[in-house]
Amino acid sequence: MAAQAAAGGAGSQPLVYKRLLLKLSGEALMGPGAFGIDMAVCERLSREIAEAITAGAEIAVVVGGGNIFRGLAGAAKGMERATADYMGMLATVMNALALENALKNANVEARVLSAIPMPTVCESYVRPKALHHMNAGRVVIFAAGTGNPFFTTDTAATLRAIEMDCQAVAKATQVDGVYDCDPRKNPNAIRYDRLGYAEVLARDLKVMDGAAIALARDNALPVIVFSIEEPGNLLKVLRGDGRATVIE
Repeated sequence: MAAQAAAGGAGSQPLVYKRLLLKLSGEALMGPGAFGIDMAVCERLSREIAEAITAGAEIAVVVGGGNIFRGLAGAAKGMERATADYMGMLATVMNALALENALKNANVEARVLSAIPMPTVCESYVRPKALHHMNAGRVVIFAAGTGNPFFTTDTAATLRAIEMDCQAVAKATQVDGVYDCDPRKNPNAIRYDRLGYAEVLARDLKVMDGAAIALARDNALPVIVFSIEEPGNLLKVLRGDGRATVIE
């Protein structure tokens, strides 16, 4: 999808990406702890999203659940994979509700839509309903992945970005882009500014799982990998001047 320029707030730099899907890992909500949800981190992320909304962006979010339960880890310990994945999906709902609460505290309207129906907790995912919320200026938080086992939340993020007509999916990480190896372990790691989908798959770069990258490729959806640790980076990505790796 070609990026379309969009006007930001008064006197601000125009947005390159007006409608963006933000992919947050469960670990991003964990903060310095080893488990669970750090509400101070949720509040900080909510301020980043609020800043983007004020600039004129339309934001959807997919959040992982690895800070509470990771399906693959459960399967590795002998649990049936499908059951473990469903448990992981439920963990993403908990994270989504925490983020929704933080966004509301930041005076940002938000809605959680779950791929697994649970009407007493949140809305069920229906595409027209989600589009209605986005068109009304609300942040839509997609929970429970795709609703199916054996699919990661990276794949869910790519799928929802396509369904919501987003111009890109931005994967928030702890480093400022894609490297040929972990830069936190190897100071000589090589960073890429731009990559093609085929390169990511051929080099087996651990950006997203192969299904997510293939889905993005088949729908010409750019994938932007950036650091969420630096304040203001989300708005920089939306304006096209953040330090990041763009896969397209």
